[in-house]
Amino acid sequence: MTKRLPVEPAPGPLEEYAARFDGLFGARAQREGFRRYLEGLLLPAERNKTLTALANTEPVAGAQHKVAQSLQWFLSESGWDPEEVNERRLELLFEDPATAPSERGVLVIDEHGDRKWGKKTAHVGRQWLANIGKTDNGVVSVSSLLAEEEAYYPLEVEPYTPARHFGGGKNDPEFRTKLKIACQLVERSVETGVGFRAVVADSFYGEDRGFKRALGKLGLAYVLSLKKSHSWWHVEGTIGALWEAALAAGWEGAEEPGEWTKVMRRFRDGHREEWWALEVEAGPYGTERAKRALVVTTDPEGMPDLATWYLTTNLPAPGSGREAESDLAPASASEVVRLYGLRMWVEQSYKQVKHALGWSGYQVRSDIAIRRH
Repeated sequence: MTKRLPVEPAPGPLEEYAARFDGLFGARAQREGFRRYLEGLLLPAERNKTLTALANTEPVAGAQHKVAQSLQWFLSESGWDPEEVNERRLELLFEDPATAPSERGVLVIDEHGDRKWGKKTAHVGRQWLANIGKTDNGVVSVSSLLAEEEAYYPLEVEPYTPARHFGGGKNDPEFRTKLKIACQLVERSVETGVGFRAVVADSFYGEDRGFKRALGKLGLAYVLSLKKSHSWWHVEGTIGALWEAALAAGWEGAEEPGEWTKVMRRFRDGHREEWWALEVEAGPYGTERAKRALVVTTDPEGMPDLATWYLTTNLPAPGSGREAESDLAPASASEVVRLYGLRMWVEQSYKQVKHALGWSGYQVRSDIAIRRH
């Protein structure tokens, strides 16, 4: 067997990590490219991580630099398997006790989009881009991410392909909605044995009955956000919306909270804040029903939009009749807040990182996902 030629090592402890992937790259240039790519991701974030920034060259003229061209070849032309690279990345994370999954974490399902001009790029289309809060031309991907108090990291990223890319449009058998992609990401996490307490996601998923049914069929717990306007059919004169339940909960102040319960929310930097939670007992929701709904806020009187959550969960309430019937471990209001709070930790952190790094620097998997499709 021919001995492999050495490559220029990555700096410091990064080389030990990069070497764990060498078996996945048959060519020396691929092993070199992988190291240079990892180095680029870890460079200071003064510049968005475009190709030239990853290669640490000038923004325009530097695109023709040898290092940039080599990196371009590695990412777009070189024949390596992105699925194998991602599997190896996860293996290393799961082997380390500091990052191994546990039953206290959550599986975060989310989506993110970036503007992209033109019409020929794979997956591009005019669609809702949550990052900028409007419909525009761009690329959207759905992601699964594991989060705990001590660590969080992405599992998979799948680009969403708009219907216009398919001959049969939305009726084409290859077309997948974002909700379908999300369900598949959850299924794959279960199949690979990733441990977590609950699936958490925003109201796009929380308002979809099909997504919740899919999680139920998998036997999974969930804590999902609902819209402020979330309502249900009701008899006139009875409560028919979450905000109505909050108004009827009898809040007169911290000394006379009515049906509100004090909960302590812990933040990523370690500080704690006093929040208030309301178990909604109305419509399809209640502690004795299959689904619970909670309103969680810093101020039950004013219920500020940026500090109020409307949540639904299938986790049984402690001491309820459902506790003995369900295979899911019970969760108090404080536990529900903790679980959804992990999503908020991650959302603020990774969106700040992603804004600094740009699309190609969000994570190793982002480039891999686009490249694979």
